[in-house]
Amino acid sequence: MLKKTLLFTLIFSLICSVLLENFAYADNFNLKSKSAILMDANTGKVLYEKNSHEELPPASVTKVMTMLLVMEALDSGKIKTTDKVVTSEHAYDMGGTQIYLEVGEEMTVDDLLKSVAMNSANDASVALAEYISGSEEKFVEEMNKRAKELGAKNTNFKNASGLPEEGHYTSVYDMALISRELVKHKNIFKYLTNKIDSVRNGKFSLANTNKLLWNYQGADGIKTGSTSEALYCLSATAKRGDTRFIAVVFGAPDSATRFKEASKLLDYGFANFETKKSC
Repeated sequence: MLKKTLLFTLIFSLICSVLLENFAYADNFNLKSKSAILMDANTGKVLYEKNSHEELPPASVTKVMTMLLVMEALDSGKIKTTDKVVTSEHAYDMGGTQIYLEVGEEMTVDDLLKSVAMNSANDASVALAEYISGSEEKFVEEMNKRAKELGAKNTNFKNASGLPEEGHYTSVYDMALISRELVKHKNIFKYLTNKIDSVRNGKFSLANTNKLLWNYQGADGIKTGSTSEALYCLSATAKRGDTRFIAVVFGAPDSATRFKEASKLLDYGFANFETKKSC
């Protein structure tokens, strides 16, 4: 009886979300990015891939995993958006993109998460990591553990921000898995879709680094990243009706190319596939 119940549940879940395919093969996109992938967010099916399991530095796209752990801590009740986080010297010392937190400065989880999602702030990422796990090192352990749970096999995080560090890498396939998990948390879109905002009572302006929000129909996330080593990276998602796709590109030669190639992948998805909900 139990086996029949489990079989019925499996069949029911498959019927509820079916990816309808109009064309069997992807065009040769001649992408300039080192690696790329297009994944259906509902089923996890890979619709296009180029060097999808190659281990590459993801730059600030790392923060997709950071945001996932933050959302899981919020949804579990471990932390609240109204909690005030005190900036440590370690968080203050972060270089690169930041909101220039001062040692001892208090900022809410809400404003820190906003700063990570929109402005890609490294100091805010580390402040959240320390608040959730007690230290960035412990948080990174949780990042790698969660990645493995999601099926990531070519990932090794060394920090919560994505700043260059030897041995810090992932693949576009693994990042698509992590991105797919993040978008299951509906409250994250409050931050991912926010184009212009501010923190510190309007004294520090934030502008979302994801330019697809302005010019791609249905775009509602997720994260950009760039360093001299990683070049230009992006995990992008868009939804039209019941259909959501995730496109990840690593190692694009310039910023415009990462957005153009992610758009090309998403266009291919929406033109050739459709998710049908039958229950």
